[in-house]
Amino acid sequence: MELAHVNDHPLALQYPTRTPVWWARIGTSEKSINSVGVSGRRVVLRIEKRFNRFERILAKWFRAPKEIRRPLDNMNSMLWELCDGSRNFAEICRIMDEVFNEDVSPVVSRAAMAMGQFQRNNLLLMLEEPLDGRWRIGPGQTPEQQQLDEKRMLDEYDIDHMDGEAP
Repeated sequence: MELAHVNDHPLALQYPTRTPVWWARIGTSEKSINSVGVSGRRVVLRIEKRFNRFERILAKWFRAPKEIRRPLDNMNSMLWELCDGSRNFAEICRIMDEVFNEDVSPVVSRAAMAMGQFQRNNLLLMLEEPLDGRWRIGPGQTPEQQQLDEKRMLDEYDIDHMDGEAP
């Protein structure tokens, strides 16, 4: 089924691409999809907290966690996996519509809003051309600028690469 007006959307030919952030899959597959690098499982993001001097003192005093763990819902998890820099916005909307049907309707505006939220949190970039391996976006990879405890909670998370998935 062809989505109305998806090709007319300003983002239609843009390639949504994850920025380097630690992420992993959890649980079992909620939705089946025949697309490379997409499992249909939920995704969790781990992001190091950055404190100023005063916040660092308070965090130590209150034993605050040093990272944020952000579990995504089913639709945002699917969207996260699809945003690997190999598919443009229009293709992602078609796949989301095919998998979630009316649950994600209107798919074009909801996908654009979700991607906008990822962008505001510096988790996603919109590229003019495919990523083609310019940086690593696969699961279980700590970005250079972050310090995350690699051994922590690895039993809970699946960080294995799928066949054909972006590195």
